Amino acid sequence: MNLKICIAEDNYFLMKAIKEKLSFFDDISIKFTGNNGAELIGKLEENHHIDVILMDIQMPVMDGIKATELIKNKYPHIKIIMLTVSDDDEDVFKSIKAGANGYLLKEIEAENLHNCILEVTQGGAPMTPSIALKTLNLLRNPERISIKSEEFDEVELTKREIEILMQLSKGLNYNEISDNLIISPSTVRKHIENIYKKLQVHSKMEAVMLAQKRNLI
Repeated sequence: MNLKICIAEDNYFLMKAIKEKLSFFDDISIKFTGNNGAELIGKLEENHHIDVILMDIQMPVMDGIKATELIKNKYPHIKIIMLTVSDDDEDVFKSIKAGANGYLLKEIEAENLHNCILEVTQGGAPMTPSIALKTLNLLRNPERISIKSEEFDEVELTKREIEILMQLSKGLNYNEISDNLIISPSTVRKHIENIYKKLQVHSKMEAVMLAQKRNLI
């Protein structure tokens, strides 16, 4: 059996370390890597015959949680293990909700990582013990997450910010939005920065999706 793996990781040295850990095992071959979620999804469109993805969470352009959600919708057969330094409650919760099959911290040893990859292909849900404990605590105390989630129910966007979000949802760029609304591109950029802060997101796609989900646009 040869398992086809791909890795999403924006840190060159951590990517190298993961590849080195996996190089000890003949039953694993790394098909490709991506520096962020969007790059990985682009490569999956060319080859989605992959067994397992090792997915970082904090990456530029598109983070691992958003990528997991999109990949799981399109390629449900692919198993995704979050491989991250983050043990933040919300990251754990959102990853599982997005469809992650496992959650491991990056300090994991090579043999343990190999065992977890085998486990996930056999229908298991491998987790670093501290993460498994955290997950149990979140299930026992769901209000800890719902309190955080409710924080952005208070979000109030200005009329201009809503107009800009509407334009973003149509796939328009900064210059097109500035032409349509008769404001400068730098003003558009400033409004978008404010939108990101208010919605606690890091990309246009996330901002639009969250705004639609909360019926802001």
